Amino acid sequence: MPSFDEALKRAGEFGRFQRRVFLLLCLTGVTFAFLFVGVVFLGSLPDHFWCRGPGAAELAERCGWSPAEEWNRTAPAAAEPRGRCQRYLLEAAPANASAPGPAALSCADPLAAFPNRSAPLVPCRGGWRYAQDHSTIVSEFDLVCDDAWMLDLTQAVLNLGFLAGAFTLGYAADRYGRIVIYLISCFGIGVTGIVVAFAPNFSVFVIFRFLQGVFGKGTWITCYVIVTEIVGSKQRRIVGIVIQMFFTLGIISLPGIAYFIPSWQGIQLAITLPNFLFLLYYWVVPESPRWLITRKEGDKALTILRRIAKCNGKYLPPNYTEITVTDEEISNPSFLDLVRTPQMRKCTLILMFAWFTSAVVYQGLVMRLGIIGGNLYIDFFISGVVELPGALLILLTIERFGRRFPFAASNILAGVSCLITAFLSEETPWLRTTVATLGRLGITMAFEIVYLVNSELYPTTLRNFGVSLCSGMCDFGGIIAPFLLFRLAAVWLELPLIIFGVLASLCGGLVMLLPETKGIVLPETVEDVEKLGRKKKTQVSSAHL
Repeated sequence: MPSFDEALKRAGEFGRFQRRVFLLLCLTGVTFAFLFVGVVFLGSLPDHFWCRGPGAAELAERCGWSPAEEWNRTAPAAAEPRGRCQRYLLEAAPANASAPGPAALSCADPLAAFPNRSAPLVPCRGGWRYAQDHSTIVSEFDLVCDDAWMLDLTQAVLNLGFLAGAFTLGYAADRYGRIVIYLISCFGIGVTGIVVAFAPNFSVFVIFRFLQGVFGKGTWITCYVIVTEIVGSKQRRIVGIVIQMFFTLGIISLPGIAYFIPSWQGIQLAITLPNFLFLLYYWVVPESPRWLITRKEGDKALTILRRIAKCNGKYLPPNYTEITVTDEEISNPSFLDLVRTPQMRKCTLILMFAWFTSAVVYQGLVMRLGIIGGNLYIDFFISGVVELPGALLILLTIERFGRRFPFAASNILAGVSCLITAFLSEETPWLRTTVATLGRLGITMAFEIVYLVNSELYPTTLRNFGVSLCSGMCDFGGIIAPFLLFRLAAVWLELPLIIFGVLASLCGGLVMLLPETKGIVLPETVEDVEKLGRKKKTQVSSAHL
């Protein structure tokens, strides 16, 4: 009775069938990137905004002022402390004499008259006005001044959704199947995204933003696991990296979408509606045969393998009437399964730290580096292009040197770059930018490698749940990264870089303790994972005999 990997070699490990499924699922990376970083354009801060009190509104209507004239005549200078967060206490001038109390202004007053008249300033209690070409959620829900933290809340809530999706949908995919959870997630992210676009108030926006995160994590992690489970061991490195290059393509293409769509609702719909097209995959993407085998459904797995073989122009021998299934008792995955045995425990703890470090350092450097100033669309495009060399370097190194060394080296490169940048003089901005860019390149490589290593170190019975749970630390890191950056920078501007450098360097040392997964057969059971560690010890013992 053949094993799954023996049957897969007969059917073709990366033939036409796998390439078609792979390319279709890669498109999920593009839409996930839209969700992950879309807040940059959905919530961009308007260049000019001011508080419009009732007196200013009356004057503007009576005098027929344009928004620019109203801003210049009635708004405090932005350079004043909290100038944009306050308003002048104004009223229209009476016909005959000025009355005591609030400052009075007539249509004939020159521009910027009131800064010289010492009109009283009062806190703004609503009535914000915005001078901009594109509407954003900032202007939609007035997320400025005292309420500016709510914009950060929207991204934190999205990451909380990712975290919840890692636990719930990651668990469901291991229990109920990969493709069914993938399709449910695609439908869910589409529906919730539409509700977000037409949210009547901020509370509804935040609730459905959270649900978008839940379903978004379901699509991304599940499609990644499906791809790695239907190809041979030699192809996993390629598909695992290329699918993340599609994530980068999403980052690169997002500025173009945002530039040509004038409203945040339009951008939200443009980056959400493509998820409904993925429902068509029901007819072309099969259930993972590896997962079917773990559920003791070898006959269904064999049917899919025959379908793969036919599409690849190959065939399975007639004596392939059954396929070996695991003798391990079927059980629902739990966190205890990931830490019960020594090797699994070591892998889980190190991978969780690696995910956390990658998220904190990656998002921290993105927020700090800025690459070039000025145009938001160009800046964002360049920040995406910087990530492409990382994927190419991974493809060139992980097959030659294995997984561990590039994984460790990329983290150490990021860590050392952060530490050096923290102590470089501000008089050499080009050098600081160059070294910081190397750090961005290093942590991008580490972020991409951890996906591959994580999926290779867990058995099929726990793979989707294990990857989802460990990557949940990435979501946790994404929640705290902005707060970590800005709070530490308030103490010392370079302190965040030192923290990032220490985290990444420590992570580089820890990942060297993981077993090497280059060329191994994907483990099917927990016992297979434990053998990875014992095999290394046996080889060392034999060398001394």
